[in-house]
Amino acid sequence: MAGSMRRASALIVLIFAASAAVIARADDYPSRPVRLIVGFPPGSSADITARIVGAAMSPVLGQQVVIENKPGAASGIAAEFVARAPKDGYMLFLGSSANLTAQAISNVPFDLAKDFAPVARATTAAVVLVVHPSTAAKSVAELIALAKAKPGEILYASTGVGTAPHLSAELFAMRTGIKIVHVPYQGSPQAATDLIAGRVHMMFSPASAVVAQVETGKLIALASAAAKRPAIAPTVPTMAEAGLADFDTSIWFGLLAPAGTPREVVDKLARALNEAVKTNDVIDKLKVQGMEPLGGMPEELAGFIDRETQKWSAAAAAAGLKK
Repeated sequence: MAGSMRRASALIVLIFAASAAVIARADDYPSRPVRLIVGFPPGSSADITARIVGAAMSPVLGQQVVIENKPGAASGIAAEFVARAPKDGYMLFLGSSANLTAQAISNVPFDLAKDFAPVARATTAAVVLVVHPSTAAKSVAELIALAKAKPGEILYASTGVGTAPHLSAELFAMRTGIKIVHVPYQGSPQAATDLIAGRVHMMFSPASAVVAQVETGKLIALASAAAKRPAIAPTVPTMAEAGLADFDTSIWFGLLAPAGTPREVVDKLARALNEAVKTNDVIDKLKVQGMEPLGGMPEELAGFIDRETQKWSAAAAAAGLKK
């Protein structure tokens, strides 16, 4: 009996010692540079977000936030890399809508909700529904009516099967009961070129990629697929204003840590991010790129990821893209 009590006491001491060590590490965090892994190449929207926000977080944390690019598989390579990293807050991942669209259509080796501890959303970039002027639709309602009158004749461009522009259009078709035909391209330049030439009729595109063509009349912006009118396109109505409620397919980027990272560390990172995105310097730099700051708490990002997962899964099912 005495031996059992001594072993139990020793176990309790070890548990408390381990807990104290974790708390101490959290109190000292960060004591060295923090690596932020980006799953897209330099110059991409994800990379720009990471560098602008990371630079502003560095003085708040007292350590440099170092950006590392690991592109590939719609940022899946970077996601898997960070998901398997130590749970100490020194390696983070910039998650995005691309990860959730990938999860919706294929068996990726990670789960954004289960394998990561959410920190906070960083930025958002509005998506707009644009059409070629020859489409004869000057509003969302007119486009829906046209598509219903000519089922299977309206062609929409995307940047590839399973990408956000593809699933945004499928979600639009599902919500409105229309039948439109997908024309995938290898990237935004090719898709935009054919849309401007009138070879396809419509596309869901990042606002920053088409705002110049809209201003010159080469394309018509029917609505922004965002919760509010974006600063880059303030005259374009939202989908809700155009008659389609709760339709938001904005691009977003958020900070994630490996699941199991101490909550004290996650909270420090969230506070640093929130402080960073409120600075005028960050706001101005993001605006030039067609992005807007977000911020928020870990619980908000967790709930957002759950809702986004359900939305994109429904869109993938409607497109016949099942895992």
